Amino acid sequence: MRHAHIHVTGIVQGVGMRPFVYREAMAHGICGWVLNAGDGVHIEAHALSESLDEFVDALSEHAPAASRVEHVEVVDLAPGNWDAANDQGFRIVASQDQTAHTTLVSPDIATCDDCLRELFDPADRRYHYPFINCTNCGPRFTIIRSLPYDRAATSMDRFPMCPACAAEYADPLDRRFHAQPDACFDCGPHITWREAVNGDAYGNSSAIPAVGTTRETSDAIIDRCVELLAGGGIVAIKGLGGFHLACDASNEQAVAELRHRKRRSNKPLAVMVRSLADAGRLCHIDDAERDLLAGSIRPIVLLRRRAVCGNDGDSPDALVLAPSVARDLPELGVMLPYTPLQHLLLAAAASHGMHALVMTSGNLSEEPIETDDDLAWEHLVAAGIADALLGNDRAILSRYDDSVVRVVDGAVMPVRRARGYAPQPLPLPALDGAPSCMLACGPQQKATIALTREGTNGEATCFVSQHIGDVENGGTFDAWNAARTRLENLFDLAPTALACDMHPSYLSSQWAREQAQKQGMPSVEVQHHHAHIASVMAEAIAAGQLTTDARVLGIAFDGTGAGTDGTIWGGEFLVAGLADFERAAHLRTWALPGGAASVRDARRNAFALLSELGLLEHPGAARLLGTLDEQTRSVTATMIERGINSPRTSSMGRLFDAAAAVLGICDKATYEGEPAIELEAAAWRALSSESACPTDNIAGFSVTESSRPDACHVLNSRSLIEALLEGIRAGAAAYRLALDFHIAIARSSARIARKICAREGIDTVALSGGVFMNRLLLQLLARELKSAGLTVLVPHTVPVNDGCIAYGQAAVASARLAQIASQ
Repeated sequence: MRHAHIHVTGIVQGVGMRPFVYREAMAHGICGWVLNAGDGVHIEAHALSESLDEFVDALSEHAPAASRVEHVEVVDLAPGNWDAANDQGFRIVASQDQTAHTTLVSPDIATCDDCLRELFDPADRRYHYPFINCTNCGPRFTIIRSLPYDRAATSMDRFPMCPACAAEYADPLDRRFHAQPDACFDCGPHITWREAVNGDAYGNSSAIPAVGTTRETSDAIIDRCVELLAGGGIVAIKGLGGFHLACDASNEQAVAELRHRKRRSNKPLAVMVRSLADAGRLCHIDDAERDLLAGSIRPIVLLRRRAVCGNDGDSPDALVLAPSVARDLPELGVMLPYTPLQHLLLAAAASHGMHALVMTSGNLSEEPIETDDDLAWEHLVAAGIADALLGNDRAILSRYDDSVVRVVDGAVMPVRRARGYAPQPLPLPALDGAPSCMLACGPQQKATIALTREGTNGEATCFVSQHIGDVENGGTFDAWNAARTRLENLFDLAPTALACDMHPSYLSSQWAREQAQKQGMPSVEVQHHHAHIASVMAEAIAAGQLTTDARVLGIAFDGTGAGTDGTIWGGEFLVAGLADFERAAHLRTWALPGGAASVRDARRNAFALLSELGLLEHPGAARLLGTLDEQTRSVTATMIERGINSPRTSSMGRLFDAAAAVLGICDKATYEGEPAIELEAAAWRALSSESACPTDNIAGFSVTESSRPDACHVLNSRSLIEALLEGIRAGAAAYRLALDFHIAIARSSARIARKICAREGIDTVALSGGVFMNRLLLQLLARELKSAGLTVLVPHTVPVNDGCIAYGQAAVASARLAQIASQ
């Protein structure tokens, strides 16, 4: 016989690890106990040596899908260190209270296959129950009020279990042992239905909703919801982390009406389909994308479309979407159902001939997603956005949007890190002297926050919050504060230092400066693009690809970021370490007349760029000038000449916008980045054209160099823009020129990167910034850099856009404060 202590690390709480260990122990004849602790799961086991080895192997091989087993350590115990009482069987030991706040918490988990079978089994007592779950699936983080994760500390506390559910909950061999949201029609939450009468919800906000307390009444609500959707209606539907606005994705009138009511004119909408087969009727799907769609997280996956609004010939069974779902963009956001209610809705929709539903966030554009039923009725139905509300009586305690991911060159890259991913902690470089808890306040757009913590093993971790949105008004700042206090309270974290963006007017940065002064704690202001590059470095250090003292060439192509010289940066080549950076090259600056006005109206941006490059008189500029009336041209020229509200920028994002306007592809941005997104879409059309061949002689950036060998290069875009204008004059197709533009940016950027790396003795390039949301540019540039023998790093745990900034701020500030502490 053999006695051993087993330590399993990397797991997350709330995914059924203790009952899983119990069941495996019983199956292998193991005696002893299992305990959840702050540093993982501890097991003491007594069995034949062969059985113990098989048990240890099973801990990794058969662990619950949502767990994260990183390491299993086995230490043999001397017979004298073994309690004979442990020979009587295997037991689960209650968690220690003092470790409650240091144990990780699972994000919400999509409905598992076992629950899905029961959901559609007429003989099962939970047949069609919209809240079916077990230890392997269901809500977690969005219903937790405090730790430890017990039912009394969740929004399930108001639902006492019936005898049948209580028996399952108490049985270690049952799949629902200690499943905190365990419930059924007799004892659990129920869906509710409220509908505007004759299209008018005003005055009905206090109406008593219909409640699905039985299978029959619940099914009737779902049938009515689907009937309304099939008739072109719009329904606000409560999910795990907030409401969706749903409509029939094949009904152009319904989609157009949703866009009008939500004030989202052009931004693409995500769709939900019932199965992988239906997703394949819409898009091309590779193995990695298939795993994402059908896995335990179920994010929105950006997929390559089979055709725009129809069948492209390679799939005779292709689904047809309404043209305005994603217009003619080459990618479509697709997700599969991840809650029991969504499975029931999609099944019922299929019976009405609907195979795809638009599922977009339940809010007005730029506002936080709604989570409360009464407020959702007031803001979504009574306000005229939705025709009805499908809610429930289980409270959402944390606001969470759907996560968005894509696969680029076989690797998963997050676009929006939220439900299913956050707040799983990310590793940070362990630095002596770094603060025990750092709060990084994040950016203005695509905001997240980050809180660091020293682990019991001396390693540092970073809790990055869910996507919060653009913190530009009171509502989103309230959501930012709520996310911050929730993480601090849940994990018992008290920041001892602060980090923020150096921009003077960001709300989160203003808050950080005030708090630092009030609390007397150290504060570090981090340059925006350094944070971008540091986020990639921190991830690479954790993966063993870099050392903590490494320096890389960071290429930060972005839209907006406050520079150290008072200009708006965004086309930057930075020689960077974790704690500091040097600006090695950047785009030549030009004026943005009206600031944000030129971001919204790409024509003004393009006019300003052509003016400074001396290209306004070029014949290729005639179309652009013709779209601006004489007064606008005159006022814009005066603003540029006199420097009136015309900040200077080196932004690559604005350069892409200007190119889109020059080519007539997109003149105005109705959502962030629209001109650049349309420019990429045009380039992909050229790339897929049989007549399109790569251009060998494309004008790129000309480089202005100082006589000093270590001086900053200035990249002049004149030759690049002039090449576009010459193409226009020659009658070249806009989509062909859009592709030329992408190729020129990639080639000339790689050429400059090679020169800087050779000068600095660097062999690694880190890519980050919102412009690299452009899949084509990212692939082209990465391939050029790799062909030059350089190692290329891109982020895979945080987004390449501003969703990575808080994580990067935490890495930079920790490194700087560690340096100060060592001096």
